[in-house]
Amino acid sequence: MDIRLHISKNIISETIKISGSKSETNRLLLLQSLYPGITIENASESDDSEAMRKALAGNDYVVDIHHAGTAMRFLTAYYAIQQGREVVLTGSSRMKERPIGVLVDALRALGADIEYTNHEGYPPLKIIGKKLTGTSVNIKANVSSQYITALLLIGAKLESGLEVILDDEITSRPYLEMTLSLLREVGIKSSFQDNVIKVSPATNNQQPTTVIVESDWSSASYFYSIVALSEIGTSVTLSSYKKQSLQGDRALADIYQDLGITTEFKESTLTLSKTNNPKPITRNLKDTPDLAQTIAVSCFGLGIGCNLTGLHTLKIKETDRLEALKTELEKLGAEVVVTNDTLFLKPSLAINAEIAIETYNDHRMAMAFAPLAIKVPIKIKDAEVVSKSYPAFWEDLKKVGFEINTL
Repeated sequence: MDIRLHISKNIISETIKISGSKSETNRLLLLQSLYPGITIENASESDDSEAMRKALAGNDYVVDIHHAGTAMRFLTAYYAIQQGREVVLTGSSRMKERPIGVLVDALRALGADIEYTNHEGYPPLKIIGKKLTGTSVNIKANVSSQYITALLLIGAKLESGLEVILDDEITSRPYLEMTLSLLREVGIKSSFQDNVIKVSPATNNQQPTTVIVESDWSSASYFYSIVALSEIGTSVTLSSYKKQSLQGDRALADIYQDLGITTEFKESTLTLSKTNNPKPITRNLKDTPDLAQTIAVSCFGLGIGCNLTGLHTLKIKETDRLEALKTELEKLGAEVVVTNDTLFLKPSLAINAEIAIETYNDHRMAMAFAPLAIKVPIKIKDAEVVSKSYPAFWEDLKKVGFEINTL
């Protein structure tokens, strides 16, 4: 489904209920499968979380998680400890191009039985579940935090717990902190000192626990962009959020101050208000790389430059996000330079209207570019891709005043 977006009036001051964090939900779904006493409230309704639910509830030999990257990483570790069960874990054609060798090597070092069924280092994987006897493992910390999280989520099920030694600079550290916080919330002890994370073995008397998932901060980023691209005085309220959030993308509140946005927390809501004129952004996003697309598009729409670094993980996402950003921004009239881990956007005075944005099977491409409709009419191809993380996105945009037509 291709759509055309435009807006003929000012943004409507609305309260939007954002569904639960996909990152928190997927961690908790795996923990719930390992510790059935866990109850989850406000869980994500995203495609990725549905893929996790279906895989964890089923008994199929072939488990196809389609485009769900977190499911691929987390389930690789999960199936490795399911003694006596054999599965082939596979996904979409793009998933088969996304490397997983760092995680597989770490699990093998702990004693896991995992084979590549096609290309070395990439899915599909044949996994024969067994008791893992290893207690300590080294893993590269500068590739993807999801590899490390996958190990941490199963760590307490190992007889002696697990020690994970992180090599190189840590990427997306807030996501590791989120994992450890959720482990503590369900009664599993852990520590994180210097470059060593330790997870203690689970006790036999895990207590029933209810965990309320906070709404997704990554989804909030698109409303930050909408308000930033609007007139001073525009505001939108989002729920349900915590000021002391576990999610790394809470950094939005700080980053978007440079784009004129004030964030006000009140009980479980946050109100975004355009109060000032924007200024160019220079940021290292190694802890929050998923925000890069939204920030770059916001800056382009505002006619200002940005210099974003720490983006090396974007090349192994749903698409090569750096190249995709460059291609689509240039169609709109931007001047962009990207390297393996940076994006430099020059200030622009004009935006080409009625441009059709390719989404590359990447939900964040669709949602990051949509706010530009505040400035000029824009088209989004394969718009249904947003269901991967935010199925209600287009309906929520209508609530704040966007006009959306199917092409």
